[in-house]
Amino acid sequence: MPAPIVEVRDLATVFGKGRDAFTVHQGLQLTVNAGEIVSLVGGSGTGKTVLLRHILGLTEPTAGSVTVLGRPATALGGEGASSRVGMLFQHGALFSAFSVLQNIAFALDELGTLPREVVRAAAMVKLRLVGLAAEHATRMPADLSGGMIKRVALARALIMDPPLLLLDEPTAGLDPNGSDEFCTLLRDLHAQLGFTVIMVTHDLDTLYALSTRVAVLADRRVIVEGTPQDVVRYKHPFIDHFFLGERGRRALAPARQLSQEP
Repeated sequence: MPAPIVEVRDLATVFGKGRDAFTVHQGLQLTVNAGEIVSLVGGSGTGKTVLLRHILGLTEPTAGSVTVLGRPATALGGEGASSRVGMLFQHGALFSAFSVLQNIAFALDELGTLPREVVRAAAMVKLRLVGLAAEHATRMPADLSGGMIKRVALARALIMDPPLLLLDEPTAGLDPNGSDEFCTLLRDLHAQLGFTVIMVTHDLDTLYALSTRVAVLADRRVIVEGTPQDVVRYKHPFIDHFFLGERGRRALAPARQLSQEP
């Protein structure tokens, strides 16, 4: 059986010391296998973004281990994390002084091992891959719509063809039509390129559209994981509020109907 893409074992995260110590994770377990799209959900302060930082190797656990592609996550920084893990930030986080093409090419350009024309050609391929035209290459971030910013940020995350992609609220700030289009793009690219995805999202439509599995963070750990339909059966106050409230029932209805179709 292939090794997991990400394996988190007995994770503990504590910030501060003594009376000021604050425990975010305690005994957290999570395994993500190749090709999955795993959504992390949880209330405010449950450590979803902190967990992404652990997987990126930016934050060292207080205890336990985080393994990415068979190596300790903290070793990623020394090897060039962008070649193994792509990151799409919530608001795109594009460099405002760089053009679209310069933003996409940034990680590859920073390596300094390829001729400039090769880097530019690779960036143009990714630009088109996310549905943007060559004419957008010279635009500046300030001239882009919210949906275009997300697409450029996605192209930048994919420039090194990483096997693992981390998404932090990928559809935040998009209108319903833009959100649907971005979900379709992500789903198509996932099918085409075969990467693995770990996604933090509060948007139930995005969760149901993309997730193969959901992991719910509460009480400092992953309390339940499984398909969205399995997770809603677990009794917990957060799940009742998030999945079974009015907004959750609206989002769940189309997913249930789709799962029942022959």
